[in-house]
Amino acid sequence: MNKSDLQTERKYNKWIVILSVAIPLAVAALFGVNLRKMGFDVEPLTFLPPIYATINGLTAVILIVAFWAIKNKKIVLHENLMTTAIGCSVVFLVMYVAYHMTSDSTPYGGEGIIRYVYYFVLITHILLSIVIIPFVLITYVRAITNNFERHKKIARITFPLWLYVAITGVVVYLMISPYYA
Repeated sequence: MNKSDLQTERKYNKWIVILSVAIPLAVAALFGVNLRKMGFDVEPLTFLPPIYATINGLTAVILIVAFWAIKNKKIVLHENLMTTAIGCSVVFLVMYVAYHMTSDSTPYGGEGIIRYVYYFVLITHILLSIVIIPFVLITYVRAITNNFERHKKIARITFPLWLYVAITGVVVYLMISPYYA
């Protein structure tokens, strides 16, 4: 890696830190805002959960195909798929926040051991969805700054974490969907 690429990567690092802190804080803050309870005349966006769950599933498929692409030296395909996966994650996040700003949270109604399974999956999904933000951004920046050796090293961590978050997003939806009002 040349000095110019390293300097470019360092410039991105400031944005990675800012976004890695700002995104979870913004989501947490907006999650607590319910426009309807604040007096705004908005319809609850109750149609969104199956859509954003599908986007999570699509993200998981894209990640797997992107992994296959890079293993088969289809670099441009890999790059395009990874950019698409990031785009899907952004669209998911916007829909998720919009849903929670217009709709009441749905309590989980399962009982017994399945309740513990649900909360384990939900909590690990939430925690890792926060952790994955800097990993995705660092991995992406290392690729676009041509730091491929360091990109590969962190991608070995990023890929399974991101895949877990995408898959568990679908699992959480499937487990809670019977309890939507």
